[in-house]
Amino acid sequence: MMKLGVCWYPEQWPEDWWEDDARRMAAMGLTRVRIGEFAWSRMEPSPGRFDWGWLDRAMDLLHRHGLGVILGTPTATPPKWLVDSMPDMLAVDAEGRPRRFGSRRHYCFSHAGYRAESRRITTEVARRYGRHPALVAWQTDNEYGCHDTVVSHSPAAARAFRSWLAARYGDVAALNAAWGTVFWSTEYRSFDEIDLPCLTVTEPNPAHSLDFRRFSSDQVVSFNREQVDILRELSPGREITHNAMGFVTSFDHHALARDLDVITWDSYPLGFLEQFWFDETDKHRYARQGHPDVSAFHHDLYRGCGRGRFAVMEQQPGPVNWAARNPAPLPGMVRLWTLEAMAHGAEFVAYFRWRQAPFAQEQMHAGLLRPDRQDDVGAFEARAAASDITRLGLPDDPVAPARVALVFDYESVWVTDIQPQGAGFSALRRAFEWYSALRGLGLDLDIVAPGAALEGYAFVVVPCLPILPEGFVDRLAACGAQVLIGPRSGSKTRHFAIPDTLPPGDLQKLIGLKVTRVESLRPGVASPPALDWLEHCETAIAPESTLADGHGLLWRAGRIRYLAATIDREALVRVLDAAAGDAQIPTRTLPEGLRLRRHQGLVFAFNHAAETRRLPEGLGRDFILGAEDLPPAGVAVWREAERREVQ
Repeated sequence: MMKLGVCWYPEQWPEDWWEDDARRMAAMGLTRVRIGEFAWSRMEPSPGRFDWGWLDRAMDLLHRHGLGVILGTPTATPPKWLVDSMPDMLAVDAEGRPRRFGSRRHYCFSHAGYRAESRRITTEVARRYGRHPALVAWQTDNEYGCHDTVVSHSPAAARAFRSWLAARYGDVAALNAAWGTVFWSTEYRSFDEIDLPCLTVTEPNPAHSLDFRRFSSDQVVSFNREQVDILRELSPGREITHNAMGFVTSFDHHALARDLDVITWDSYPLGFLEQFWFDETDKHRYARQGHPDVSAFHHDLYRGCGRGRFAVMEQQPGPVNWAARNPAPLPGMVRLWTLEAMAHGAEFVAYFRWRQAPFAQEQMHAGLLRPDRQDDVGAFEARAAASDITRLGLPDDPVAPARVALVFDYESVWVTDIQPQGAGFSALRRAFEWYSALRGLGLDLDIVAPGAALEGYAFVVVPCLPILPEGFVDRLAACGAQVLIGPRSGSKTRHFAIPDTLPPGDLQKLIGLKVTRVESLRPGVASPPALDWLEHCETAIAPESTLADGHGLLWRAGRIRYLAATIDREALVRVLDAAAGDAQIPTRTLPEGLRLRRHQGLVFAFNHAAETRRLPEGLGRDFILGAEDLPPAGVAVWREAERREVQ
């Protein structure tokens, strides 16, 4: 069955508390404990002098209580003595300022000296604990990309970037041609002349910026791979993971996950609602529940990155400390988030953290326990979730493929970040909004990379894919599914130029239209008001949908549709519903805040609304959990009927 766990920091607490902590963890139904990811200064207090005694005792204690350990490599927090020995290991921001010591994630991925130190400490930890009986898995580093730390503008990054470009292009003339440096007289005579794309008078060349984003992502992946290789050699049989984050797109998680056994992510639904693009209506409506699709989106995204395997390494158990506002979850939401992860196929959920710290940067971040060692609300809900998981008794089997696939690519986000052309245009936001609209129709989804196999899907949606990877159009053509393609797809070459044939590039093989002009509009300029991106298309195909003035919005050629605008949710739902109908996928418009998920013969219903929701007629019978009326934060589970009204 799905396992529950917790993040614990023995080095932060009196050792005479440890026994009680471990006993209570086991009694709560927890079986996994993550430790060590921030403890370098305690492992190695000074260069070459190691203190393993405390960690030996912690590992042995957890093992005695039947708790499996996920041990982190401590490279997210290099100690002061190391920084002082090589000050240029610090990352540098776009303004040229070193990030400085005093918090975390203060290293540059490109610094050769720090990479050597990362390999050294990983080797030492793996030699010490790689075969310990408590050890079940490793976590590399912690939260790559947190605090905007993937991109560094350090001298080390500049040197590494030039080498990366030389390997990619071979000849600087090829780079000049690819980037179009004849524009504004920015041609280069050698790779050594190329600076990082920052502090330019106006925007740098977009191809330059895109290659720098690709390079920065590759640096994360190669840094991680160095640790993975060491752990596989010295700790055979233990799985390796990394904990990714919500809405962080600064590196390619598909590439990272290829080196891992299972990818995990850190789930903070209330903080994400507060920090990202959601409007004030949603922020008020879901203030204590989180948007009903945020956690699900990331479960499905990381399951796709992980080739069917994912877990939650950090689950919010109460108020956090880092958002603009930090409300407490509605009673029952911690249990709901846990079971929601289960319904999407999570292998485990670990709560962050065991006990709230009364000191330092995260003292306002709740844990399962209060600082006085008494149970907080999250502890009671973790126990309830453990009981529910036992009652449901689902084996830890892979999730069956959905009938709907949503194609998402990290490079697409980089393209729209670099050249949004309209305020707020984001491939990430487009993907989430399409995902949310499909979930509101009661559908299960897989989120897949453009290189994934598409056979077997009945409906494939491509919200925004500016650069079409090699073979993607052929895979779309061969898959046999209904396809809906969104605006800006096929609009750029891999060198960030407009295709010779005009957008949507090679997608014209599937649908005969050309985008001849684009507009980004202020809200209210066009009708409907939500329309803020509008493409002008040249085609002989009659549009399926138009504006009041006859301007085409949606075209169809056989099973391929192209949507040439951003439209409001209501209109988007109609388009998606029609395409799903053509794919013979039944849909059902769900009440606000209610979401469904099917897994291993069960149907899960989750109420994210602040009011009671009744399951639509025809849903729900022979309840294992819950009932027809779901209170706020309510969960219902029943066995799936042989004939499903919604798939």
